[in-house]
Amino acid sequence: MSQATNQSWGGRFSEPTDAFVERFTASVTFDQRLARQDIRGSVAHATMLARVGVLSDEERNAIVEGLNEIAAEIERGEFQWSVPLEDVHMNIEARLTDKIGITGKKLHTGRSRNDQVATDIRLFLRDEIDVIEVELVRLREGMIELADREAETIMPGFTHLQTAQPVTFGHHLLAWQEMLARDHERLLDCRKRVNVMPLGAAALAGTTYPIDRHITAELLGFSRPAENSLDAVSDRDFAIEFTSFASILLMHLSRMSEELVLWTSAQFDFIDLPDRFCTGSSIMPQKKNPDVPELVRGKTGRVYGHLMALLTLMKSQPLAYNKDNQEDKEPLFDAVDTVRDCLKAFADMVPAIEPKKANMEVAALKGFSTATDLADYLVRKGVAFRDAHEIVGQSVAFGLREEKDLSEMSLTELKQFSDIIEEDVFEVLTLEGSVAARNHIGGTAPNQVRAAAQRARDAVSVLKDAM
Repeated sequence: MSQATNQSWGGRFSEPTDAFVERFTASVTFDQRLARQDIRGSVAHATMLARVGVLSDEERNAIVEGLNEIAAEIERGEFQWSVPLEDVHMNIEARLTDKIGITGKKLHTGRSRNDQVATDIRLFLRDEIDVIEVELVRLREGMIELADREAETIMPGFTHLQTAQPVTFGHHLLAWQEMLARDHERLLDCRKRVNVMPLGAAALAGTTYPIDRHITAELLGFSRPAENSLDAVSDRDFAIEFTSFASILLMHLSRMSEELVLWTSAQFDFIDLPDRFCTGSSIMPQKKNPDVPELVRGKTGRVYGHLMALLTLMKSQPLAYNKDNQEDKEPLFDAVDTVRDCLKAFADMVPAIEPKKANMEVAALKGFSTATDLADYLVRKGVAFRDAHEIVGQSVAFGLREEKDLSEMSLTELKQFSDIIEEDVFEVLTLEGSVAARNHIGGTAPNQVRAAAQRARDAVSVLKDAM
């Protein structure tokens, strides 16, 4: 058994907490990560209490000075964390009381650990979203610049992982960028709902003290106080929403990773990743393994798991706060860390990708990638599309038998399938002609790729200005 009951709540208890239960219910081993936010929230709370007359200015100053000293102790690694004190909040409050005496016990006036922890988590997640946005912007910028440089680099475009039509490497990279642009929007939209302040809801019903929640919200940079005290302490939608964003982002990074892994293989050999992003084999000296994209692809599953964990955590909880919510932090913390690290890895790696242009072009020549261009050519000559489709299918079958691409066939060979085909057909059967023909917004023409890169660059610049 513990030696004594917890003095923050133990007045009505007749025996100390079981030692195992004490360890089992404590959260300080992981929620100490919220210390900086907890202190920031406490400073704002004490400042508000002084402004409304609940604390004197002297009491407020002593509390703030003591909290700042504690923050410095934590930063230096000198703070002694105590499991019997359960969590980050009581550890800091107990240390404050040790330092400044009874005034430290007044800090908790008008609040509960329920609204305190909800505020801490929101402050933490808001801080981390801002860090994540910086990495996301860096990745988008690097991807856009690489796409602009490779606007004319031809590669095969795939459907069903079969050669479909020629595209450019720049166009493919901008498809990735569009995924990230949507992720960026989701992140910023999530931040709006994170930035609502629970503090002042107390345990669940508010407080009888004459608090001014607008003062505290302004001091902490929240957009507004939460409207309903019951919802304020029990809401974890914002954490679920963040892990939903994280899951979609990691799904996108995983798709990119899959392509990078394929492209670095000897069978594709489309790109080279610098050695600093790869590792070797302990037994096969020739190996160069794309570990960064492989690991990002693997980490996607753990983030999916955190989303499911949080959804399951909340699905049966009655209003208002329940101890279940102690389990919200570890999934959220890990999701934050995983997203931030994966984005940093990609932001460092993607601009360093070296395309093997000759290999990409050779691959684009395989698989009759300009077949649709031949069909479109026939349609422009007056052939119905379904008839054109049949003609091109016959020419492809001939090419398979003769082991010739459409662009390698003679005019005589092509005319056996349609007399409408003339010498000008070779303008559309080349890879360059094919990509250049898609000269519309969203198309693969190099000038359209450059224009799209500039629009993306401008969009990111606007978001950076707002950061």
